Amino acid sequence: MIQVHQLKKSFGDRTVLYDISADFYPGKCNLIIGSSGSGKTVLMKCLVGLFEPDQGAILYQDQDMVTMSREERKQLRQQIGMLFQGSALFDSMTVEQNVMFPLDMFTRDSYQTKLKRVNEVLDRVNLKESNKKFPAEISGGMKKRVGIARAIVLNPRFLFVDEPNSGLDPQTSMVIDKLIKDLTIDFNTTTVINTHDMNSVMEIGDNILYMYQGYKQWTGSNKDIIFSDDEKLNNFIFASEFLQDAKQMRMLEAKGHLPSNLTDTSKP
Repeated sequence: MIQVHQLKKSFGDRTVLYDISADFYPGKCNLIIGSSGSGKTVLMKCLVGLFEPDQGAILYQDQDMVTMSREERKQLRQQIGMLFQGSALFDSMTVEQNVMFPLDMFTRDSYQTKLKRVNEVLDRVNLKESNKKFPAEISGGMKKRVGIARAIVLNPRFLFVDEPNSGLDPQTSMVIDKLIKDLTIDFNTTTVINTHDMNSVMEIGDNILYMYQGYKQWTGSNKDIIFSDDEKLNNFIFASEFLQDAKQMRMLEAKGHLPSNLTDTSKP
């Protein structure tokens, strides 16, 4: 579990995060959402230690990362996996070499032991026959899955995912969402996802933090969103008329009040 208490972050005279407190749970897909400039990316970078907050605490299993020593942070980072928005694969390395990179960095295992682990995670993301391919030879969706394999190769307790569906078609996005969800549940990982994808919000949003102009505006699950009366959240999530209609349908469905013409199968 990750707990954030009264986090604040500024750059010069510009405050980006105002007194953020939030909980991110193991075995759940914890989503951070918000429009551009809301502070969600800065929050994630604070969580992984890329930015130092001006005040507040970031607790990993009750240990404050903000006050950790350099050696303690190094040990913590070995428990953290990261999937970057553009996958961030090394173009000059094969899929196998990319996934093995964290093992080379953080372990002294033999090559055969590392290769066995690489093959295990590639099989887990359905890329069993892709070891010797280079990033330029695989699709965008496959690159994301390689990035996921690399992120989980060290069996992390904490997984951070930045815009996993950026640049992907809807069908591939659904595959990536399901993969992340399954891995989160199977390994009881504390998974934190920064996303703009509303399908991800509705399908895998177990615990959602909505940020607005640097503040925590709303928290809840994908089921809670349907019934939210928060105007800013509704304007963000259900911006189009189509999505507003979809919300109304889901509300009616949840209450068992779908129109008769949609529930009566005896009529053509």
